[in-house]
Amino acid sequence: MYQDNKNFPWGHEKRYNDFSTHFKKLFKGRVQKVSIDAGFTCPNRDGTKGTGGCTYCNNKTFKPTYCNLENSVSDQLEQGVNFFSARYKAIDFVAYFQAYTNTHAPLGNLIDLYEEALQHPRVSGLVIATRPDCLPDDVLDYLEEKLKSCYVMVELGIESCNNKTLERINRGHTFRESVRAIEELSRRNIHSCAHMILGLPGETHDDFYEQARTLSQLPIENIKLHQLQIHKETVMAMQYNETHEMFNLFETPEAYIDVVVQYLELLSPAIIVERFVSNSPPDMVVAPKWGLKNFEFVAKLEKELERRNTWQGRKIV
Repeated sequence: MYQDNKNFPWGHEKRYNDFSTHFKKLFKGRVQKVSIDAGFTCPNRDGTKGTGGCTYCNNKTFKPTYCNLENSVSDQLEQGVNFFSARYKAIDFVAYFQAYTNTHAPLGNLIDLYEEALQHPRVSGLVIATRPDCLPDDVLDYLEEKLKSCYVMVELGIESCNNKTLERINRGHTFRESVRAIEELSRRNIHSCAHMILGLPGETHDDFYEQARTLSQLPIENIKLHQLQIHKETVMAMQYNETHEMFNLFETPEAYIDVVVQYLELLSPAIIVERFVSNSPPDMVVAPKWGLKNFEFVAKLEKELERRNTWQGRKIV
């Protein structure tokens, strides 16, 4: 049994299939994402599908200071590489097109930006954050071709499996579109990551656990989990101030850890867990305010998994 010899399906002693270990094996050493703001927008901001953007979104909450549109892709990469090289030795880098929807442009424009990033001598791959409804066939064809020469991952903002929730937060796409995107990426062997938010208005704990079951049936490679945070300068912040009862936030890390443990128990062992929490600048957060760094949260979670003697996928029949 796993709890006796710790011979988990992912081949190490952590109680979940963690991204850091996977990435180090894949690149044979430490690898760091370098974030890039390439000047994209989103289809639910520019009028293609809607305006106003997602109700929870404020891109200022996760952009490093070197991600400045005054700097070119090459300059942003150089600053990021220099920053992380000063902290870590023997490190590889991948270019992380992070801000907004990074496939929301004509293919020729995308190719120019992606190829500029790959020209950096220390960049060995691309991670592209986008929406499931912004992956046309020509973009997928290009990314599939790039796999022959470099690492390529597409990070999909899925956020919820519930169409009512997606409509409530103004996502502008359905879960069916997310399934199509996941399946297309898998069919082409393009690495994928599903970005999910736990705690969105109207969803219950049972919804979260059903989400884990649903995603486990799909060919997802990685997953990022985030607790819902209310950020300043968002529609959701206004909703929170006006209608508190809409929200059932995780007021403490312990409340969220309890949900994450049960979520992991229902999540396929084949899915690599890249992240558990969002950690935004404190001055941008309305609620909840935990005052806890990512590594501190992970330490608490790992301790709780050990205390309960449980692990990712334990309750999958």
